[in-house]
Amino acid sequence: MATLHVDIVSAEGEIFSGEASMVFAPAAMGEIGIAPRHAPLLTTLKAGEVRVQAPGKEEQFFFVSGGALEIQPHLVTVLADTALRAKDLDEAAALQAKQRAEEALKNRAGTVEAAELQAQLAQAVAQIRAIEKLRKLKS
Repeated sequence: MATLHVDIVSAEGEIFSGEASMVFAPAAMGEIGIAPRHAPLLTTLKAGEVRVQAPGKEEQFFFVSGGALEIQPHLVTVLADTALRAKDLDEAAALQAKQRAEEALKNRAGTVEAAELQAQLAQAVAQIRAIEKLRKLKS
């Protein structure tokens, strides 16, 4: 079976490095599926879930808050602003962040602040979705 090498890194360090038969990532224009020998591509990532399917292993889930995705025929590099293993996500913290961002948006002062708050809200919602999806897979 053909594989490709996957590296997921953030400012904090390397989160994952290994072989995969398929990778799914939240590209700017929608989720993208990456198989071995994929055409070269460079795109931005939005907040969401990166899934790595390795041959003979359980699918692994990671949360990224945004960043860049580089695809080569046998290499996928995720350069994330922030990256966490999905199992390390804190649902209570994500729900609190979502609530704080929603409340702040109601009382926003300027457009720059509103854009920042909307980005925080999108990140919190993406974390909550990743947690819910992981919970469904476990049950």
